[in-house]
Amino acid sequence: MTTRALILDFGGVVTRTLFETHDLTERALGLGPGTLTWQGPFHPETDGLWQAMQAGKISERDYWRERTREVGALLGQDWTEMSQFVRAARGADPDAVIRPEFRNAIAQCKSAGIRLAILSNELDLFYGADFRDKLPFLSDFDVIVDATYTKVLKPDPRAYAEVLDQLGLPAADCVFVDDQKRNVDGAIAVGLPTVHFDVARPGTSYAEALRLLGLQ
Repeated sequence: MTTRALILDFGGVVTRTLFETHDLTERALGLGPGTLTWQGPFHPETDGLWQAMQAGKISERDYWRERTREVGALLGQDWTEMSQFVRAARGADPDAVIRPEFRNAIAQCKSAGIRLAILSNELDLFYGADFRDKLPFLSDFDVIVDATYTKVLKPDPRAYAEVLDQLGLPAADCVFVDDQKRNVDGAIAVGLPTVHFDVARPGTSYAEALRLLGLQ
């Protein structure tokens, strides 16, 4: 049987997004309910900064850099790194924001002998290197490619080539999942079967990935 692999972005594919967990963030940071109003992909019409990112006027890192600065300012802090925001908001129990659909999908893949990989533009940059130690499921992944260190960001073709090289598999034998269309387009360009992950419908997106892998 041909070896196959599921390649996942981290971010909103694995965890509930910071947009979805404003209530948890506000409690963790001691902010009043409803303080955080930006909703990104859930209500793009009300989030001009998100619209600018989707239009390619700023990068995803630029978006989160500004949100980090804004939230830090609410606390009287001069935050310059996304990891400062994430650690403060989620550091106590990061496992609580992991998507159950993700857990189910990787369990099915493991049972079927399908290999697992992460291809992220900013895993440790956004979350901090010690974040990984709080997520024991990461030991199930055969390959983790993080542009925090490689400096090659999706949708650069070299990013996809690196994870495929480490897996030792051709693109056609893998399925790539990401919530950013530009990254999905980059994957398509190098021949990867893809799923454009919908953060509002995670179950549907994971079901499609498993279907492409022949598991549903």
